[in-house]
Amino acid sequence: MARRTLKVPEALPTERIKESPFSKLTSAVFRRKVAIQEIVREPTSGGIVFRLTPDSKDMEILLIQDSKGRWTIPKGHIEPGETAKMTARREIEEETGLRNFSILAWLGKIHFKYRRADKLVLMTTQVYLVQALDTHERPIGEKWMKGIRWYSFAEALDLVEYEDIEKLMLIAKKKVRAGEF
Repeated sequence: MARRTLKVPEALPTERIKESPFSKLTSAVFRRKVAIQEIVREPTSGGIVFRLTPDSKDMEILLIQDSKGRWTIPKGHIEPGETAKMTARREIEEETGLRNFSILAWLGKIHFKYRRADKLVLMTTQVYLVQALDTHERPIGEKWMKGIRWYSFAEALDLVEYEDIEKLMLIAKKKVRAGEF
């Protein structure tokens, strides 16, 4: 039986730099919380990229491993003049190297927030169901990635780091099984 790992929200708190005991003491004495000065909205878009197994009985999911080692889906910021769907296509091409795929359906939105210095960042990610059409096309990740790989659906579900993406993966599988696109 596969071991289930605890999923985390999409945004993680900023990681702390290791400090010496002296710097911890002085920073605790002199530290002041910086008030949030600005709220920033960052719209993003991406896709759950799948391909059918050779026997067409199951599906595989393409995951990327980010620079911090977390497995997720290809996604990125919506540029001025782009629609969410256009961004999903561009980001999948840039981050995976795939060219032969079809965006089949919109799966949903993920909302999360995190703090970046004195800013509160409100991020919304539009997620699409994307089918890789050439099962032999090999994905090639960008230099900043730690990995990119096709996984069985069960493996991908276990590996994906974020709970909201896991939920959308389940919706994606249901849509593929029902042919709802």
